[in-house]
Amino acid sequence: MIIFATMGKVAEKYTEASVRSLDWKEHIRMRPGMYIGKLGDGASQDDGIYVLIKEIIDNSIDEFVMGHGKTIEIEINEKQVRIRDFGRGIPLGSVVDCVSKINTGAKYDSRVFKKAVGLNGVGSKVVNALSSNFIIQSVREGKMKLVEFSRGEIVRNDNVKKEKDEPDGTIVTFIPDNEVFGNFHYIHEYVESMLWNYVFLNNGLTIKYNGQKMLAKNGLLDLLEKNINGNGGLLYPIIHIKEDDLEFAFTHSSKQYGEEYYSFVNGQHTTQGGTHLATFKEAIVKTVREFFNKDFDTSDVRASIMAAISIKVQEPIFESQTKTKLGSQLIEPDGITIRNYVTDIVKRNLDNYLHRNHETAEILYKKILQSEKERKELAGIKKLARESVKKVSLHNKKLRDCRVHYNNDDRGYDSTLFITEGDSASGSITKARDVMTQAVFSLKGKPLNCFGLSKKIVYQNEEFNLLQSALNIDEDLDNLRYNNVVIATDADVDGMHIRLLLLTFFLQFYPELVKRGHVKILQTPLFRVRNKKETIYCYSEEEKKAAINKLGLKPEITRFKGLGEISPNEFSGFIGANIRLDPVLLKSSSSIKELLTFYMGKNTPDRQHFIIDNLRVEEDVVETEKVA
Repeated sequence: MIIFATMGKVAEKYTEASVRSLDWKEHIRMRPGMYIGKLGDGASQDDGIYVLIKEIIDNSIDEFVMGHGKTIEIEINEKQVRIRDFGRGIPLGSVVDCVSKINTGAKYDSRVFKKAVGLNGVGSKVVNALSSNFIIQSVREGKMKLVEFSRGEIVRNDNVKKEKDEPDGTIVTFIPDNEVFGNFHYIHEYVESMLWNYVFLNNGLTIKYNGQKMLAKNGLLDLLEKNINGNGGLLYPIIHIKEDDLEFAFTHSSKQYGEEYYSFVNGQHTTQGGTHLATFKEAIVKTVREFFNKDFDTSDVRASIMAAISIKVQEPIFESQTKTKLGSQLIEPDGITIRNYVTDIVKRNLDNYLHRNHETAEILYKKILQSEKERKELAGIKKLARESVKKVSLHNKKLRDCRVHYNNDDRGYDSTLFITEGDSASGSITKARDVMTQAVFSLKGKPLNCFGLSKKIVYQNEEFNLLQSALNIDEDLDNLRYNNVVIATDADVDGMHIRLLLLTFFLQFYPELVKRGHVKILQTPLFRVRNKKETIYCYSEEEKKAAINKLGLKPEITRFKGLGEISPNEFSGFIGANIRLDPVLLKSSSSIKELLTFYMGKNTPDRQHFIIDNLRVEEDVVETEKVA
């Protein structure tokens, strides 16, 4: 790989010396974003450390799809990941090349791997280059090969003795490099969600994750049932269709707003959709219109839909190495278009289903009419709300925007909106932020408790209207302007209450924003421990004790009671490269309705008993104290 090197603010002379040639691992480590998207520290489900896991598992899935190995074992012990499949094993003479030589692998031979996930012979090399320790073992035909790397450099290369009765397959063990990913951590809920998707999409596959067994029998039907989050409220049984290389399932909910889709290509979770998903959406609307012989508005047909689609494509074209959006137009080389393929199967099967299931068809019809009625009732309110937003947009004191946005910029992964309360807190963050990627939205106080209210309140309440306008999620999440929606409130009773009120707003009206991992909580330090030589910021009592032990006798300890007390100079260290964000996680077993009813509904006996059983009395904390 050749790049042009310039140094300093003024480019030096362009000569032969300006041209550098990098080997495979140097280029991956210098430009990791080209291969795994954003780096991150594990707080977001699309952070690089999860992509590394996916790249290795994809190879194991390809073995399963070709009929070799029905079980994959995954173990994560703090920062070490071990993945073991029971496929054919890499040919022993090619083990080194397959994990350390770009553009080397069997995926280029469609006779060996058809409709595979891994296509470019890059994934395992990326994991190798970005790991401080990477061990690849191949068991094949009674022999075993083990090669160990550190940051892409071989440190061990042995033909080792195979354990008795050790089955064929491949074992990969790696630790992501701290030099690249910083102080990262794995969130097991994210890993579980990714692994369940593999199981849903591959009938007969068993995944064992840290001792937990994952197995599914009904494909996308099981996926939708698991991801409904216990909300119920389904208007009719899930419609589930499988034909050739296409599978889809969908239903409508009476208890959520917006649209919710899960889309996959060759088992890869295409979170940004692509050709197949866009066609699927169009095909549903077209089929429903023709079945009822009504020119329904698109939004009325798709309102509150929950759907999943999976397609298998030979030699798919993705828009990046991370494979989050399908760009292919053909189902296979020289074959029909994906558009025609998906439209034909969806239209024919859905039309037949509705003709055979009159009760479901009647429920769907009434749902569309109800959505149409609600849309028309909201139309006038939305028009006034939009006019109001236009009037204040040029002088909106609540929003201090940034220049890079999630929906229209290559750096969109870093775009962040901090939602703060009070002038002092928002002032500190505004002065300390990165104006390119970080925006601030300031609340005037505690927002309205919108639990149980209709979506009219989003447009009638000025603060909610301005917030959803800033996020640009009025129509759907495709135009979301910030990847990270960060609630930044004080860690006291009032701050926690504001946090709950904001989460109620998002879960009530925009649950997908939470489900997709965009909503996060900003961690700010509770203590500053310092002496004349060093300052340590602590986020817990345990960290404070460790800091005191490190600094020795008589450090000065300051307790921060609110964000406004932290100076902008200090704040820059908490919202920069070392920012700590806690994602808001919604477990699949959780019911949004039950959660909101418990925490934000009327003062029920259940909540009273919960408070009594969990009440703690804390000792007063002195703001500044000296430790002898």
